[in-house]
Amino acid sequence: MEPSPFELPADTVQRIASELRCHPADERVALRLDEEDELRHFREHFYIPKMQDLPPIDLSLVNKDENAIYFMGNSLGLQPKMVKTYLEEELDKWAKMGGYGHEVGKRPWITGDETIVGLMNDIVGANEKEIGLMNGLTVNLHLLLLSFFKPTPKRYKILLEAKAFPSDHYAIESQLQLHGLPIEESMRIIKPREGEETLRIEDILEVIDKEGDSIAVILFSGLHFYTGQLFNIPAITKAGQAKGCFVGFDLAHAVGNVELHLHDWGVDFACWCSYKYLNAGAGGLAGAFIHEKHAYTVKPALVGWFGHELSTRFKMDNKLQLIPGVNGFRISNPPILLVCSLHASLEIFRQATMKALRRKSILLTGYLEYMIKHYYSKDKADTRKPIVSIITPSRIEERGCQLTLTFSAPMTYVFQNLEKRGVVVSIPLASLPGLSVACIVGVNFGFCGLFTAACYFTSISQGG
Repeated sequence: MEPSPFELPADTVQRIASELRCHPADERVALRLDEEDELRHFREHFYIPKMQDLPPIDLSLVNKDENAIYFMGNSLGLQPKMVKTYLEEELDKWAKMGGYGHEVGKRPWITGDETIVGLMNDIVGANEKEIGLMNGLTVNLHLLLLSFFKPTPKRYKILLEAKAFPSDHYAIESQLQLHGLPIEESMRIIKPREGEETLRIEDILEVIDKEGDSIAVILFSGLHFYTGQLFNIPAITKAGQAKGCFVGFDLAHAVGNVELHLHDWGVDFACWCSYKYLNAGAGGLAGAFIHEKHAYTVKPALVGWFGHELSTRFKMDNKLQLIPGVNGFRISNPPILLVCSLHASLEIFRQATMKALRRKSILLTGYLEYMIKHYYSKDKADTRKPIVSIITPSRIEERGCQLTLTFSAPMTYVFQNLEKRGVVVSIPLASLPGLSVACIVGVNFGFCGLFTAACYFTSISQGG
């Protein structure tokens, strides 16, 4: 299935169609792509909801025993089958030996987070000492901003993209209020150009160049939750640091989706959740990154017992020996049951590799894009035909596996017709002028992406 580096997804689809002597939209193309998919066996590592178990399903339209078409990895990833095993291991240990579980087993409770942190190295492109597994995403963002955002009379702004995820927006607002700064003046929001949905990198870099001297922190999403735009992390980092800004990223929708190289890119700090593409379950254990160059210069504003060096932690003398870097930001002991679910998922990532996952994601997303354009582009000869537009950038390097779609038909109608047929997607509430609300399709959904699923998605009639 491996396309050449110079072959675009549409070219791959057309090549296979030519080999099979069929139309590119023929299901035989999807079946061939599935057959040649080197990651297809990873479906066996996940529980996939059955049609009959979905609340909105219409059993008269589906085979109740079939798997659902799960396009919701950008919101909640599927459950790895080993989660239950790992949870039962820790529950059994707790039942049999009580507090001795803090020090024994493959996940000692005192160091449970440390036992799996190495599995995150390749996913975010960092070394082990730069990664901390702790808290929830926004808690980590607050802890990082308390240390990296040190406003002065001349440098006091935080730069972010328009329509940032609400939790980021609220976190930045509250940090500014904490410092007594005026929100309107201190929160510098970059908006797309008139009539456009996504930001141009040249516009971002221009703002940094012109206003960088007044900006203390640049905080962007790695991948925008709504549009699916993948931001140019290395370019933004380089430009911001050249102007003396700290540069950080919320990687909630990027981690486990695209390849990241936080250390090599020189990113100052980052944070992420684990329940979307990392498949660690609702409210899963989040992560944080601080570049090693800050290990001895940037310290936590709030400290706790688990930021103390383990070798002297239990002396209980109240003399803090802070761990350098991100692990000094840990406050409380790791929640071992959350460690278990993340552990189960990260082991699968280690086996699959982000490079192979990204390669499949590019082809799978491109295939869905091809099918949508084939079936739902504007047709001058048929003005009544439903039109589907793709907000997400078409350039591979500017997107991950998510496509954000708008429909000429009422969104509730489209959404309900997908739901009752067992197609699980996300639907944000933000409206767009002249169009229905958008439907978000995360097409790699935790290693379980099928080309036949993308084919099925586009084959559902508007009249059903």
